[in-house]
Amino acid sequence: MPGRSAAAQLGGRDDLRAAALVALAVILVSAVAGIAWGVLAPYEKALVVDSKHGAPLTGESAHRFDAMAMFLAFAAATGLLCAVGAWRLARRLRGPLLEAGVLLGSLIGTGVMVWVGETVARLAHPRPSDPVLHTVVEVAATVDGGFSGKLLGITWPVLHAGPALVVQPLVASLAILILAALSTSEDLHTGRGRAVPGEPPYLSEISYGPYGAAPVDTADPRS
Repeated sequence: MPGRSAAAQLGGRDDLRAAALVALAVILVSAVAGIAWGVLAPYEKALVVDSKHGAPLTGESAHRFDAMAMFLAFAAATGLLCAVGAWRLARRLRGPLLEAGVLLGSLIGTGVMVWVGETVARLAHPRPSDPVLHTVVEVAATVDGGFSGKLLGITWPVLHAGPALVVQPLVASLAILILAALSTSEDLHTGRGRAVPGEPPYLSEISYGPYGAAPVDTADPRS
């Protein structure tokens, strides 16, 4: 039916727009988490040995691990909170579209978190352009995953984080899947399973096994 088809197309566009907004919201939350990490991540103190190199002071090299551990915790918490928030607030999108929106937002958002966080850390602890020899300087925290950051011959600004980029989208995806598995409704409480007058129901009315409704005898017992 033309009217029904047009309504379905309009509803599909609205759902896609809503999924894009979910992805954008996840990216913004990730950026805020990156700012928090950049402010809280511990910096490293190093002794200047020449104009381009410094030697970390005793015990200071452990701050690299601390900064990475803090980033992983921030990424996991951001993925979990975004997934739960999207599940609660975008009820009508529950399903593949919500999963896609949260996953896409988390994939982009974790890169944004790295870039924003390291930028804030560098602003908080700027590196002198020409440090004096044998002085102690502050080295801003980085998300060092042990990767060169090169892909296809191009150096990308966040790929040096390596496996740390997987944490947020992985946690977010698993959270959505668990919430869907724990749902007690076949339509995930989206309301799409309600029958609309003049249209076939969203859910199947077929019953399986001996537990379906018993047939009703409409014959008159007096006959």
